[in-house]
Amino acid sequence: MDMAPRRRSRVVPRVVVIGAGIVGCSLADEFTGRGWTDVTVLDRGPLFAAGGSSSHAPGLVFQTNPSKTLAEFARYTIGKLGGLELDGAPVFRPVGGLEVATTPERWADLARRHGLATSWGIEARLVDPGECARLHPLLDPGAVLGGLHVPSDGLAHAVPAGEAQARRAIDRGARFLARHRVTGVAEEHGRVSGVHTDQGFVPADVVVCAAGFWGPDVGGLAGLTVPLQPLAHQYATTAPVPALAGAVQEISAPILRHQDADLYYREHGDRIGIGSYGHRPMPVSAQDAEEHANSCLPFTPDDFADAWKQSLVLLPGLAETEVSAGINGVFSFTPDGMPLLGEHRDLPGFWVAEAVWVTHSAGVAKALAEWLVEGQPRTDVHECDLHRFVDVQLSPEYVAARGAQQFVEVYDVVHPLAPAAVLRSLRTSPFFPRQQELGAVLGEAGGWERPLWFEANAPLAEGLDLPPRDAWAARWWSPTVAAEALATRDRVALYDITPLTRIEVTGPGACDFLQRLTTNDVARPAGRVTYTLLLDAAGGIRSDLTVARLEEQRFQVGANGPLDLDWFRQHAPDDGSVQLRDTTAGTCGIGLWGPRSRDVLQSLTGTEVSHAAFGYFRARELFVGGVPVTALRVSYVGELGWELYTDAATGLRLWDVLWEAGHAHGMVAAGRRAFDSLRLEKGYRAWGVDMTTEHDPVEAGLEFAVRRGKGDFVGKEALDRRPHDRRLACLTLDDPATTVLGREPVRVGGTPVGYVTSAGFGYTIGRSIAYAWLPASLAEPGRAVTIDWFGEPVAATVAAEPPVDPSGARMRC
Repeated sequence: MDMAPRRRSRVVPRVVVIGAGIVGCSLADEFTGRGWTDVTVLDRGPLFAAGGSSSHAPGLVFQTNPSKTLAEFARYTIGKLGGLELDGAPVFRPVGGLEVATTPERWADLARRHGLATSWGIEARLVDPGECARLHPLLDPGAVLGGLHVPSDGLAHAVPAGEAQARRAIDRGARFLARHRVTGVAEEHGRVSGVHTDQGFVPADVVVCAAGFWGPDVGGLAGLTVPLQPLAHQYATTAPVPALAGAVQEISAPILRHQDADLYYREHGDRIGIGSYGHRPMPVSAQDAEEHANSCLPFTPDDFADAWKQSLVLLPGLAETEVSAGINGVFSFTPDGMPLLGEHRDLPGFWVAEAVWVTHSAGVAKALAEWLVEGQPRTDVHECDLHRFVDVQLSPEYVAARGAQQFVEVYDVVHPLAPAAVLRSLRTSPFFPRQQELGAVLGEAGGWERPLWFEANAPLAEGLDLPPRDAWAARWWSPTVAAEALATRDRVALYDITPLTRIEVTGPGACDFLQRLTTNDVARPAGRVTYTLLLDAAGGIRSDLTVARLEEQRFQVGANGPLDLDWFRQHAPDDGSVQLRDTTAGTCGIGLWGPRSRDVLQSLTGTEVSHAAFGYFRARELFVGGVPVTALRVSYVGELGWELYTDAATGLRLWDVLWEAGHAHGMVAAGRRAFDSLRLEKGYRAWGVDMTTEHDPVEAGLEFAVRRGKGDFVGKEALDRRPHDRRLACLTLDDPATTVLGREPVRVGGTPVGYVTSAGFGYTIGRSIAYAWLPASLAEPGRAVTIDWFGEPVAATVAAEPPVDPSGARMRC
């Protein structure tokens, strides 16, 4: 049975890229540089200032970002553009970047961002007000508390940078066609076959939509929703500044960000350019933008008034000049602020590279070219995947509201645990009314409302001896979290696990299909549950799964999200022997966990649930209080217990009967914060946080989930060739009163050697736990390390794992 993803049959495919902005030009360069030379780039406008966002982009390239992926994209963009010229002139100037703080909160955040830069290998330093003024002479040192300086940041000249890459692509055989408006997308035999334009048909085996804010319109021609909201962003240029008299071309000062006022600055010879994110969100349709030259809407001075006032405080020399010109330029925003990359799930060969700013343009193009030419990107791109959103997140209302919120928060200090603030309660489990009655403090993931903790449990936290937390660590946390975690360890708790993606895999080929895709042996008798991994062709971890074989030809797969279903669909055989169905929306789930969970469950069912009758990693279908339930004896919190699944229609009754039966055993409802603490104590990894496609099972400590002797599976051959020179190590913080939250750099002897993935307080062991990627040679237990926390070193020690119940006896009783 052939289960390889369906790909192009041509050795050198015909590629059409829609859009000749900097992304389209970068793609042409990256494709042709890898031997795909039959590339045609189409644009509705003139070349190379074609009228999209690239035509007016200010070109600031700041690398530091909470996302490791975006930081890597920006680093590659700087490295590539830094080596390019157009007609002898550089297209990138490494003038450096300077972010300044005018409030204590921002100064603390710059220390945190310095840690991010260190984690991702970017040279950066915190500087005092005097050094800020030395770097940027127009700046008033009395107006700032300090800054973060990144010497390798700089200015990209977007249009010349695009043209320089386009010329290289043309030299290799690519062609660029101006004034070709795409009017349709053609398909043949279930694949893309070309595009229709107002100048005629262009055949293609691969089409990449890099049309910027026209992306939703182009995607619509292929029946694809591209969740992107165009918004206008103000950019103004001053008249000549006397202090810059004589400056014509050479840029001396670093690009400057004043994020406390939502402002940034760059030099234009003897003038200053000022960009503002502080004004009201201004949604724009692609049609509106097209009516104006280079997608620049008329400047609205009233919206810029406060920006100018704030600029005069930071840069007093501007008082001797005035705003001479301005635009409301259109840029693309997605619901989560990340780019959109990937292939149309229903039209193979149609790809998307959208919502990409100049900052990340070359890095994105490299990743997409690797994806298409080599079969997968070398950088983890799950945060950018086109299909990361579920249906309810693709509505126009959702895209518009969340896109506008991303604009508002571009320069905000956003806590990593803060839930989304707008358009909530899209997806709620049947237990939602009961959770509200218990005072649930809610977060959100994948559109689901998810309890973080319950205020009803606050009295249980009274008297607990908990170390104090600093202001940052105390946000989106409560002492109640400790009470819920300890109640789970000592008694029993209910957890809402409805948001866990559930995929039903059925048919005569279901077992062989799952055997081929996963690392562990799932060809077990009905009633068995297997923890396993999905690898990519390079041996990297795409996901981790629980696979329950409920019948000979029926499996329930617990997955991490819609990307796992996409992977299954890509590899599904064409012969109809395997059927795939996402059952998440029509079902719900409860985690019943804790040493008294068996007492609760047994009181509600006639089925024997003793260890002998219902062993660990077993599955059964039974009735609980009259509710038909699929019960899996697995636990993500390291305690005895079950995952209980039922139809959404009977979910509320399931909660109620369990809740009533649990009173006698001290049951509590518990939230995600307790869940995370317990899983860290047990050493359970979270995919997408602790491990991605950049890591393999050996490095991640999951080799037990790989059965090399079971036969061939995706990634097996590559896994044997990988060096495994890193390890995901468990760290415990030496001082119980210290904590970290994730992405902080780890040092040995003062030298950065790795970074934290996920972290939290372990209430059972009484100290914080952090998982971190370290060189294998430094990951042995007992190794002393430090973790940067807002610029201060926090002592930690590599610990043997898991910290709690290493034998697993608590789950197997």
